[in-house]
Amino acid sequence: MLVFTGIIVAAGLSFGKTGNSMKSYFAAGGAVPWQISSLSLFMSFFSAGTFVVWGSIAYEYGFVSVAIQLTMCLGGFFVGMFIAPAWQRSRALTAAQFVSERLGITIQKFYSYLILLISLMYTGAFLYPVAKIINVSTGFPIEACILALGALIIIYTVVGGLWGVMITDVVQFIVLTGAVLIVVPLAFDSIGGIDTLFRDAPEGFFMPVNEEYSWLFLLAFGVYNGIFIGGNWAYVQRYTSVDSPASAKKVGYLFAALYLVSPLIWMLPPVIYRLVNPGLSGLESEGAYLMMCKEVLPRGLIGLMLGGMVFATASSVNTTLNLAAAVFTNDLYRSVRPDTRPAHLMVIAKLAVVVFGLMTIGVALLVPSAGGIVEIVLSVGAVTGCSLYGPPVWALFSKHHTGKSVLWCTILGLSLNVYLKFFHPLFTGISLSRAEEMLAGALIPVILLGAYEIWAGSRGKVSDDYLRYKSVHRKTADEKQAAEDLKSSEAQNSFGLRVLARTMAVTAIIFIILALMTDHKALWITLSVGIVVGLISWMIYRKLPEYRGI
Repeated sequence: MLVFTGIIVAAGLSFGKTGNSMKSYFAAGGAVPWQISSLSLFMSFFSAGTFVVWGSIAYEYGFVSVAIQLTMCLGGFFVGMFIAPAWQRSRALTAAQFVSERLGITIQKFYSYLILLISLMYTGAFLYPVAKIINVSTGFPIEACILALGALIIIYTVVGGLWGVMITDVVQFIVLTGAVLIVVPLAFDSIGGIDTLFRDAPEGFFMPVNEEYSWLFLLAFGVYNGIFIGGNWAYVQRYTSVDSPASAKKVGYLFAALYLVSPLIWMLPPVIYRLVNPGLSGLESEGAYLMMCKEVLPRGLIGLMLGGMVFATASSVNTTLNLAAAVFTNDLYRSVRPDTRPAHLMVIAKLAVVVFGLMTIGVALLVPSAGGIVEIVLSVGAVTGCSLYGPPVWALFSKHHTGKSVLWCTILGLSLNVYLKFFHPLFTGISLSRAEEMLAGALIPVILLGAYEIWAGSRGKVSDDYLRYKSVHRKTADEKQAAEDLKSSEAQNSFGLRVLARTMAVTAIIFIILALMTDHKALWITLSVGIVVGLISWMIYRKLPEYRGI
């Protein structure tokens, strides 16, 4: 685990000299290969819940967890078809910049402050499962794990910028995919094969829905995911950092393809662990994923899997820290001090990462007292997700919405959902089910936005904010600056791919060494994974400009 930690941190720190401007630090130069951007999006999105949130649900309810995650496939496809290319066409560095240009600076500040607050809640909630993984595997106090991991994530996010975040995400994807492909056959072997799973699983374990997570919940969660994946300001950076709308589409489509296949594979370990140890209850089920890994993996592979799980889950944290710093520096600080020198802005950006990181650590320490990570992720998502991210996404396509109309749709949507979640049960004694809560959170802002769109459209009103935005948007960038940006992005791409190839080569060597240290059951699987990772590293290296047929 320490070796893998060193690899990830070194990969992130290697980008310390590349992020010398706002665009390179927060948008990775604006021409990231779409495959890297999509894998980073996948890791940033999936890692937040897979091992702890969805792993807990998989242990308790079985294939319900798979069905829930398949809605993310549909959301990703919708985003790739419509939303991702629209973000890329906006040419904005961040979502906040688009909101400022399309809806006005006052509206942008409102969204920026609110999204920073919500992002800190999410990020703190996502730092907790990272610490939970370490806590389960080592027995260290969870508070100490949160503090140590938080500090480590802050360091490599400060130094590496968005390129550092994305490259470490890709490495984590490769390592974890390889590790899970090792765990699954060993887990089946530990219970006597696939037949045992189907024979001894609890009743209803292979049903896609149950009383708590119904078809209605899946419908609502699918709508929520389409808006959340397309509108979350941290994920928007994955669409704006590629070179064209066509590449942005591919980011969404690859994300969808990964979520079509991965839920079944990733959820098998906690599903199988239900047969190995059916006695977990309450928050104990949050550790089911790692417990299965500890049950079947040799010591060296446990460390690799543990390191991969830790840093994969941490990718949601560093993604959001990068976004929070981008919003604060590019859209809040610079609006107050527009004449600030670029070098000074970079100092502010890195200080912002540190400050937001410390605040995230504070939130993570409060998670256990809030009912656990599952309750936080689903409840915060239901109340805030669509109301917060839906209106700016709608503004990407609407000619009729104004800054004020979008603002009021957000305020009314949040207010109604907060009332239904917290105050309606107090006044009536009736609480919404999980499905009803999620459906209300998804549909209320859509209904509000649609109602205004129909009303304004029927009156033939084209928003003044829209006309102003289009007139500014038509202005072309300075050709010299555009050429400099292109040259800079090409250099960053080459450097990033070089770091990725070398990091994966080292990872392949680690897999091969661990294979030679394991017993016969794990040897051939682990060796095969190491060889495949090595071949991928070689293929990436061949694409580098300096490649000369080596």
